[in-house]
Amino acid sequence: MPDAHQLLLFILAGWLLNLTPGPDVLYIVRQALRDGTRAGIVAGLGITAGCCVHAAAAALGIGALLAASAVAFDALKWLGAGYLLWMGARLLVAPAGPATGLAAEAGAPVARAGLPLRTVFLGGFWTNVLNPKVAIFFLAFLPQFIAPEARDKTAAFIALGLLFNLNSIPVNCGWALAAGWMAQRPQVRRALGWIDRAAGALFVSFGLRLALADNPVR
Repeated sequence: MPDAHQLLLFILAGWLLNLTPGPDVLYIVRQALRDGTRAGIVAGLGITAGCCVHAAAAALGIGALLAASAVAFDALKWLGAGYLLWMGARLLVAPAGPATGLAAEAGAPVARAGLPLRTVFLGGFWTNVLNPKVAIFFLAFLPQFIAPEARDKTAAFIALGLLFNLNSIPVNCGWALAAGWMAQRPQVRRALGWIDRAAGALFVSFGLRLALADNPVR
């Protein structure tokens, strides 16, 4: 394990990376805006579970295989791109409707029930797991904080991966709390249809960008 200085640097770097907007953050914010803070937090937990899969895969060498194999990388890339495009298309064509959860607390009529939390969790999980860039990130980022003389590098890798994912939970909850607070504002509730369209367009752009991405270590 790294010393105290390196560990603090690792935690700070992890927080900064988790604050960077991307498909994961967009998913959390959209769920919190539409169905309330609790849905946003559950979405974040699903994303954290997906990150745990990537960290474990990198520790076991699957991430290295993914990085080295163009076929494996491209297969996961196309699955992830297709999933993001599908999510974006759904938001673009979905009928506009009032929000549920926190967004409806001020008395707005609710036309539909919120998504089951299990569905929200799985959506976050697959949004993260099907992104090969996350796997490459863990493969490139975590080894920088593992001492060359470490006896059990796999155990150190797993420990750092768990620490990174635990540190991401407060950041993801922060995104959910901020979006849930915004959802209570009347002007935001009235604009939820447009917000869904904007989120759909962003998911489509993320999907296209992933589809066009090359293996960064090829």
